[in-house]
Amino acid sequence: MPDGLLLVSPVLLLVLAAEFVNGWTDAPNAIATVVSTRVLSPYQALIMATVLNVAGTMSGTAVAATIGKGIVKPEVINLTTVGAAMVGIIVWSTLAWYYGLPTSETHALVAGLTGAGLATAGPSALLWEGWSKVLIGLVFSTFLGFFGGLFIMGTLYRLLADSRPGAVRRSFGRLQILSAAFMAFSHGSNDGQKFIGAFSLALLLGGILPEFQIPLWVILLCALTMGVGTAVGGWRIVRTMGLRLTKLEPVQGFAAETGAALTIELASRLGIPLSTTHTISTAIVGVGTTQRFSAVRWGVTIEIVTAWILTFPVCGLIAWLVTKAFAALP
Repeated sequence: MPDGLLLVSPVLLLVLAAEFVNGWTDAPNAIATVVSTRVLSPYQALIMATVLNVAGTMSGTAVAATIGKGIVKPEVINLTTVGAAMVGIIVWSTLAWYYGLPTSETHALVAGLTGAGLATAGPSALLWEGWSKVLIGLVFSTFLGFFGGLFIMGTLYRLLADSRPGAVRRSFGRLQILSAAFMAFSHGSNDGQKFIGAFSLALLLGGILPEFQIPLWVILLCALTMGVGTAVGGWRIVRTMGLRLTKLEPVQGFAAETGAALTIELASRLGIPLSTTHTISTAIVGVGTTQRFSAVRWGVTIEIVTAWILTFPVCGLIAWLVTKAFAALP
């Protein structure tokens, strides 16, 4: 094994571990609603999510580039910075997964890179260009997700007002398979790319790549790692998102998935990293509120939002501490 690859291997393994955790904490959001409406069994939905997340991850590299060279300056950080960021993600996201709480790996990754970057080189390590896209992504996921689900569901209510409930359920049971597939693909196109960017950044810092680029083998390796994570541990998050947040019928699941997937795809093509967890959650809440305000289980919603809020400071702090601890070693 070349010396450079030997040095960078532990960090690459940490990136893959974080991608695996992303697969079991974030990717299951894509198929939560299709399971809750009983259109697909959990086993069928997880297979679909695994395959289409992999396909979506391979559909572009704009988001990967934003993460890899737009959040912190590659020239002032090192492999410890990237490795410490991954440790923060793995620790926090695994803890949240244990309690069935969906976390935003976007926020965790950005916070981890930021905390580790600050510990390595101070505020000068941060890049506003990438951060501006993260903030735009926050607006996308919150407002476009919520109002996308709300608008689509409101429109369907008006169009289907005179339809028989049984016919609506059968029709949208089939359509929801397509919307869930679209949601899984869009998740891969945005969330799956983020750790590809981190992996490529580690290769650059380790001297394996002469400049920041994204090799095909990196895309394949990270995509498959995320897919395996989804297949292994996705059910806990499916249960929270699909069964505890609000009661969904196929037509409502279709509206939530379509609204969220359209938002995520738009962000992916613009190179904007956004939280897919945040997007599908707000879309589900938007759909739920078209029935009545009390249809949403706000206690569960508050738990999820609390996990989102804590993600930034917790992951940033862990990454900062790990970086400082390594710097203090003789």
